[in-house]
Amino acid sequence: MLFICYPKCSTCQKARKWLDEQGIDYTERHIVDDNPTYEELKEWHAKSGLPLKKFFNTSGLLYKEMQLKDKLPGMSEDEQLKLLATKGMLVKRPLVVDGDTVLVGFKEAQWAENL
Repeated sequence: MLFICYPKCSTCQKARKWLDEQGIDYTERHIVDDNPTYEELKEWHAKSGLPLKKFFNTSGLLYKEMQLKDKLPGMSEDEQLKLLATKGMLVKRPLVVDGDTVLVGFKEAQWAENL
């Protein structure tokens, strides 16, 4: 299982603690040092069944600075995926990938049900 996070993020810290408490093995990946690639994001988006907007860190500074709230609706899915692949801080975290299971953000009940 792949656990993609930003170590300073309090939500990521809660998620890591939860995984550890459940005894779940994972490989941790720093989202800024090792940003998800276009190919990975495309695959994870397809597996997740979620709208692509859910993969954006909409509360992040970079999202706001780039005025993506206004720009995303006019962009194609491909353009959005390419944009996400440029900077890890644009991607909502934590992100868990385990086979065909892809979870975006940390919601304990959802994680308990799916992991």
